[in-house]
Amino acid sequence: MLTILQSGIDSIIADAPLAPVAAQPVPQQQEMTLSLIDMAAKGGWIMIVLAALSVIALYIFGKKWWMLRQANRINKNFMNDVRDYIHEGKIKSAVTLCEKYDSPIARLVEKGIERIGRPLGDIQTAVENTANVEVARLEKGLSALATISGGAPMLGFLGTVIGMIRAFFNMSQAGNNIDITLLSSGIYTAMVTTVGGLIVGILAYFGYNYLTARINSLVFKMESATIEFMDLLHEPAGDDE
Repeated sequence: MLTILQSGIDSIIADAPLAPVAAQPVPQQQEMTLSLIDMAAKGGWIMIVLAALSVIALYIFGKKWWMLRQANRINKNFMNDVRDYIHEGKIKSAVTLCEKYDSPIARLVEKGIERIGRPLGDIQTAVENTANVEVARLEKGLSALATISGGAPMLGFLGTVIGMIRAFFNMSQAGNNIDITLLSSGIYTAMVTTVGGLIVGILAYFGYNYLTARINSLVFKMESATIEFMDLLHEPAGDDE
């Protein structure tokens, strides 16, 4: 009896349809994203130095940009007003007008007005000396910006060389267990410093050239103002033109 029941159960199981097997999900490869923070972390201590240089470059550029902006904010009729005051004998009014502007042009004209009454040669010398001081003040810090523009890429290349040496050293220590990821990871770390150095150097280079061009333009205006002021002193006191 038991034998008959067992054989019946076996036949039912054999005839029953098999349940479909759930498909196993295919593992997907995770995509790696590259961020600036990850790059900076891979660069090591050289990236810290480059970050400090970038802050210094931005500070110098911002300070000089603001200084040049203020230096060019002067009334286009400034020299005409100075001429009118001098011809009217209002020397103090002319000095007060110059003190209203935080500009190298106004300061060198003010120096010349304060020397009125002395020989013209002494006045011109005083104006030119003031102009030289103002130009030196404007150019202060530009040498540091030029140094950063040339030194940052060199630091980046230094980091690359150090990274490559480290990568090949790790490969030599690996012996026969050399993995391609060992070399690629080392090269990736090494090239990060080159990118960082080039970015800082290029920005500093363009900033330096921009500021130099602005300063040269301002120096030309100062020279024109000096010539115009000296011509003003040669004019007759009653000339209203």
